Amino acid sequence: MSSGLYSTSVKTLDKEKDLRQLRPYGDTLNDAKVQLSFTLPVPDGDKAVEAAKVLARKMGLLDPLVAHHKALDPEFTFFVVYGSVQHTVNYEEIHVETVGTTIMGMGEIKTYIEENIGRPVVVIGASTGTDAHTVGIDAIMNMKGFAGHYGLERYEMVEAHNLGSQVTNEDFVRKAVELKADILLVSQTVTQKDVHITNLVHLVELLEAEGLRDKVVLICGGPRITHELAKELGYDAGFGPGKYADDVATFAVEEMVRRKLGENSKHK
Repeated sequence: MSSGLYSTSVKTLDKEKDLRQLRPYGDTLNDAKVQLSFTLPVPDGDKAVEAAKVLARKMGLLDPLVAHHKALDPEFTFFVVYGSVQHTVNYEEIHVETVGTTIMGMGEIKTYIEENIGRPVVVIGASTGTDAHTVGIDAIMNMKGFAGHYGLERYEMVEAHNLGSQVTNEDFVRKAVELKADILLVSQTVTQKDVHITNLVHLVELLEAEGLRDKVVLICGGPRITHELAKELGYDAGFGPGKYADDVATFAVEEMVRRKLGENSKHK
C-alpha cells in the first residue's frame, strides 16, 4: 500500500471511529464482536451447547455462536462463544492511574544511583505467603531476566536478594531488617478468593507495626496487580504484566531520592 492510500485509510478510520462510543472490533469497524470462553460442569453435547448460548445471551451477547466446544472430562465442557455486545465505552472519560515515569536503562540506573544516592541500594524480592510461583519475581530479580530485559542481579549499584517462593510475611520482614533493605518487591500470582489482597495488606500491617513502612520503597506485582490497586493497599507502586526490571528499578530509585531514603533510612 502506498503512503497516500495509507493516509487516506487512516483519515477514513478516524471519521468512522467515535471514542465517546467505542465498540469492539471483530471483523469490521464498529461490529461490536467479542469472543469469550468458559467452562460448564456438564457433559459435552447438544444440550450443553444450548446452555452455553443461553448463558451468553443472559450475559448480553447478541446472536451468540458457539465457535468451539470440547469435553475436558466426562462432566466438564469448555466453550468458546462468539457474538456482539450492546454496550459502548466512553474512552475519553477513562482515567487510569499509572506509575508514569520515563524508563531508564541499566547503565542509566547505575549512574543515577551513583549521582543521587552514592551507595549500592539493597533490594529483596519474594513470592510471599503460600504463593509458590516464582516466574514473576525471577523475571525481575534473576540475572538473565526476561524477554531481553536483564534482572536486578545484573545491575551494578544494586544488591539484589531473591528469596524465592512461599516466604511468610514475617520472614520477609525479618530478612528486610537483616539485610537493611531499601526496596521490597512482592510478587503475587495466586489470586483465588482474593488471597493476594489479604496477603499484601498483612505485609503492610507488619511493616507499620515494626516502624519500617516509611523507611522502604514497597512494590508489588502480579497478573492482577495494577498501580491503582497497589496504592489503595498501601504500596508505593504496582506493576502488572508486561513490566520488567528496568520499569521497577527506575521507579524504585527515583522514589528513594524523592523521599530522601538514603543512609538515614537504614534500619538498625
